[in-house]
Amino acid sequence: MNSSAPNRLVIRQPDDWHVHLRDGEVMAAVLPHTAAQFARAIVMPNLKPPVTRATDAEAYRQRILAALPKGVRFEPLMTAYLTDATDPADIADGFKRKVWVAAKLYPAGATTNSQHGVTDIARITSVLAMMEKIGMPLLLHGEVTDHSIDIFDRETVFLERILGKLLKDFPGLKVVLEHITTAEAADFVRSHAPQIGATITPHHLMINRSSIFEGGVRPHLYCLPIAKREHHRLALRKAATSGDACFFLGTDTAPHFVHLKEAACGCAGIFNAPTAMQSYAQVFAEENALDRLEAFASLNGPRFYGLPVNEARISLERRGTAVPDSVSVGTDSILVFATEAAKQWTVGEVVPA
Repeated sequence: MNSSAPNRLVIRQPDDWHVHLRDGEVMAAVLPHTAAQFARAIVMPNLKPPVTRATDAEAYRQRILAALPKGVRFEPLMTAYLTDATDPADIADGFKRKVWVAAKLYPAGATTNSQHGVTDIARITSVLAMMEKIGMPLLLHGEVTDHSIDIFDRETVFLERILGKLLKDFPGLKVVLEHITTAEAADFVRSHAPQIGATITPHHLMINRSSIFEGGVRPHLYCLPIAKREHHRLALRKAATSGDACFFLGTDTAPHFVHLKEAACGCAGIFNAPTAMQSYAQVFAEENALDRLEAFASLNGPRFYGLPVNEARISLERRGTAVPDSVSVGTDSILVFATEAAKQWTVGEVVPA
């Protein structure tokens, strides 16, 4: 870290534009960690069963609010799970009533609980046309699912085969390419902004694909899209710290029980909610860009979504902090993504405006 970098900074309270809260006991255990740092969060709809109807989203939102610790202010921003059978009228009605703020497109089979997702974008052209008309953002898990395509190439192939055509066919559709992992994706987003924005996770800024195999297989670093080569990680760090308005914070925090991560066929996802802002702060400090952290964490996302920025503030201090190794859920536990770098920062309490 640059010795001239500040040891303390105060920024507008950030938002997390990509969160998996799950449901039930797991949600009750992980939600306080997101709500302690972020004012709002885009909540992913890939539950079992998925959140495909406005009534599902309304009920899920109430469960989230009921699980918040007393006195904590946090706004869940709900999303619709798109399927081949999604009705454009239902999407428009939920958006008009402000039940949900965006719709999520999972290519079927691409990641956790995506088996009900879209098998072919051609099947939802009427939905996309409606979303374009009403100004509803489309959130993309940007990978192809063709098993003939190498897992490390699936994001790039998605850009080439699908996303370019999608933006051309629906020029008024606002799109978020979530959790980008490649230099090609960063370049694509820059060249197609402001129609498109992108979220970047803390773990993709801090690990590369070799990290998953350092000293053996490390299943808790396995996520989808999978981490890529080092030059991609460096490109993501450059994008996140650039100040460009098309890049903003999205942790993709995704809790899974330890025994499911360490199984013979372990699941994809990294739980980083307790250490998210500490990790981002360290990355920005290493890149001598702490003066741009507020834009990435607190300004760019709201402006893309057309929402007001937060008036409350949080502080980040460069001093050691205790980071939990795991979060308990009954007799199970969820491992926390907590690098030594993240432990160098402490997040202060939220200070209202």
